[in-house]
Amino acid sequence: MHYLLPILAIVAGYVFVILFKPKKPSSIKLFLAFSGAFLLALTVFELLPEVYESEVKFVGVFIMAGILLQIFLEFFSKGAEHGHVHLHKNDTTFPWMLFVSLSVHSFLEGIPVHDHDHLLIGIIIHKIPIAIILTVFFIQANYSRKNTLIFLFLFSLMTPAGSFAAEKLAFLKEYYVEATAVVIGIFLHVSTTILFESSEGHKFNLAKLLIVIFAAFLAFLL
Repeated sequence: MHYLLPILAIVAGYVFVILFKPKKPSSIKLFLAFSGAFLLALTVFELLPEVYESEVKFVGVFIMAGILLQIFLEFFSKGAEHGHVHLHKNDTTFPWMLFVSLSVHSFLEGIPVHDHDHLLIGIIIHKIPIAIILTVFFIQANYSRKNTLIFLFLFSLMTPAGSFAAEKLAFLKEYYVEATAVVIGIFLHVSTTILFESSEGHKFNLAKLLIVIFAAFLAFLL
């Protein structure tokens, strides 16, 4: 299920767009805010205590490295990890830079998943709105269905690939805590960006505030 569910999350996002044809990704901002709050809460409640309880020194350095890595990746993805996609209409070329940056992000987030069932839930909740947003923008940019499906299929494999690598590769097993700390940095940057950018003028209205509180409470219960 650790390998299958992240793939099904991307499929669910694509199918949602095909069936309901949302014209503006802004219609799922509350869902995106929920996913950001849920992922942030899981990171704080589960991943942070785990890495700081380890005997690895300089954990904070690796967390900061994850934050900086995510900022670097967003030079190429333009913020697709938290709901922003910028594509040129009628450009039929495959968006390689977007794909590579999203794939690196997804591969890394798969590393701690096989040891954290609750984190898997958070990643699935995060991937569904991202898949919806990607699909909507691909359609609006007049990308071919073939390129859209190839992109989403390959993208969907990256998180399971990260989980598989963490489970099988001796290098990642040896440096699991350091890799998890990098992922924490990535999650902290992405989730907090989602929370701020999902609100108009960087202000939370009541609905979004309640959604964030509810998501954090659910994560705490897990």
